[in-house]
Amino acid sequence: MTANMVEVFEKLEVQISDLYKEMSALSKKSPNEKINKFKLGFVNQLLSVSNGLLKENFKPLDNFDLFDEDDVPSNSDVVMVISQYISCLQKFKYDNVKQQKGGVWYWQVNDDDPIRTSRPEMKFTF
Repeated sequence: MTANMVEVFEKLEVQISDLYKEMSALSKKSPNEKINKFKLGFVNQLLSVSNGLLKENFKPLDNFDLFDEDDVPSNSDVVMVISQYISCLQKFKYDNVKQQKGGVWYWQVNDDDPIRTSRPEMKFTF
């Protein structure tokens, strides 16, 4: 784990969570409606960054990298995939942070001082 990876994660976590909220709202109104190409480009950009960070150990779907721009997915398809990525990003965080004295959480960074962060979701207790 590097300081750069922490920076990428923390930006990605905010962006993908906001995207999930936006897409969920669209999916509730029109689940089978196709996403437009502008939004699809943004979705694929965030998925690409996620794939680079998560790699094989944490990547949620073995046979999936990005949505096909020629076969545009529906709003509900995008929501389903993004929810899987959010869960795997949280597992990634859970596995790479530690709690220290006083209840403060830190990223465990190679060859650098630990970086303070928020508490990870605790649904990963295995």
